[in-house]
Amino acid sequence: MLGLMQYHPLMISSAIEFAANYHGDTEIVSRRVEGDIHRTSYAEVNRRAKRIANALDAMQVARSARVGTLAWNGYRHFELYYGVSGSGRVLHTVNPRLHPEQMAWIINHAEDELLCFDITFLPLIKAIAGHCPGVKHWIALCDADKLPADTGVANLLSYEAWIGAASDQYAWPVFDENLASSLCYTSGTTGNPKGVLYSHRSTMLHAMAAGSPDVMGLSSRDCVLPVVPMFHVNAWGLPYLMAMVGCKVVFPGAQLDGKSIYELFESEQVNFSAGVPTVWQMLIGYLEANNLSLSTMKRTVIGGSACPPAMMDTFREKYGVTVFHAWGMTEMSPLGTYGTLKGKHELADWPTQRALLLKQGRPVCGVDMKIVDPEGNALPHDGKVSGDLMVRGSWIVKEYFKGEGGQILDHEGYFSTGDVANIDADGFMQITDRSKDVIKSGGEWISSIDVENIAMAHPAVAMAACIGIRHAKWDERPILVVVKKPNTDVSAREILQFYDGKIAKWQVPDDVQFVDAIPLGATGKMQKAKLREMFVNYALPQ
Repeated sequence: MLGLMQYHPLMISSAIEFAANYHGDTEIVSRRVEGDIHRTSYAEVNRRAKRIANALDAMQVARSARVGTLAWNGYRHFELYYGVSGSGRVLHTVNPRLHPEQMAWIINHAEDELLCFDITFLPLIKAIAGHCPGVKHWIALCDADKLPADTGVANLLSYEAWIGAASDQYAWPVFDENLASSLCYTSGTTGNPKGVLYSHRSTMLHAMAAGSPDVMGLSSRDCVLPVVPMFHVNAWGLPYLMAMVGCKVVFPGAQLDGKSIYELFESEQVNFSAGVPTVWQMLIGYLEANNLSLSTMKRTVIGGSACPPAMMDTFREKYGVTVFHAWGMTEMSPLGTYGTLKGKHELADWPTQRALLLKQGRPVCGVDMKIVDPEGNALPHDGKVSGDLMVRGSWIVKEYFKGEGGQILDHEGYFSTGDVANIDADGFMQITDRSKDVIKSGGEWISSIDVENIAMAHPAVAMAACIGIRHAKWDERPILVVVKKPNTDVSAREILQFYDGKIAKWQVPDDVQFVDAIPLGATGKMQKAKLREMFVNYALPQ
């Protein structure tokens, strides 16, 4: 027997329509790349998103076509989130921190037809435009008078002129909720990045779960500043959740230094934020150097990398800010766990609470988790035994875009995260290791294989291994361990210079160490675990 309830597909457009109807005058504040502070509202964002939809229709951009963005957190990027996806196209957020060659590869693999970018990225667009033949239109997120006379990019349009010519009268279409809504690429894999294609249904369910009281617990009474970039896993779902609850939004733009974030926190009365530890280190450094306090900021969620215990303590003791861990990945939309305490822990002493809060959190309802041994057998959730972490749920990937990587689920439909973890009886999960040899620096993945492959192209290198070394600011940084070819001589500096122009600067190893041999296993594979043991006491040059 079926239930007798109405069926309405879950549409991303419904979030901004709701916000416009019932929180229409709530402010959306942005620090623009032009340098000023811009103020708009949910009602205006909705109107301009409808202009985007009409502009795409006028260009005859088909449903499910990909529209790329290369932009910071701001109101124009926010409008694109809704105008593109709400009209049935697929929003593809591109990470500007990637090397230009990798960026062009991703744009071509996604088959982007348009690419919208902040004007500060014009030099980057000039470098890649000729390598992206599928992009029919390049759109600079600025007024027409801000376009340089000679841009060097064919078919370049001003965003304001583009949407200004379109009507704001538009009825959001209703279609199958399982149609694709957005596309993000993960670099947390070996080889080329892989695309994760989200649906309207998965995105809306993810946002609803994220907003629950045991997770982010946001409401219309909050003022949220998302530091996590909108090009990084859809800013952890915040652009959708913020509209769902109608809270005030403050977008920081490109300025993520401690002074700039502090000024926005205070002037706009921000009480909730989200970001990776490196940004909070800069904020704390600025606060301490200038003997400042935070008047309204009360909660922050930290993900991407583990929050250092000292940072959690400083936030709590000096500034009255509660830190919540979150864990997930691009393949999970990204939210998997969130670090709120359970009721029985509320009266526990601080050391007990702190130990729990330093873990990666408890599963969000909608995510199933298990840990398994190397043979795939389930392991107990006793908080002691560690195993490979597996996940499944309504907003977790079932296969990569274009089938890259083949079958990625086990016989029960679980996805392997590549992390090793333990889970206790209350559900608190703690990452204990990584099964992948990728390095996470400042919340961004660095492929050790990519780094090694470049080094191996050097004429004096016989073998190279890249491993991650703990770093106070960036969580991890790569170093390169090299075996020289016989009768050759090369310096660490020469090898590091060899990376120039081949990968992004932040992906280049911090140091090169020379050894006589790299430990190998029985099958000839490098034994990274033994290599890390060799360098356990190694200190990175500062």
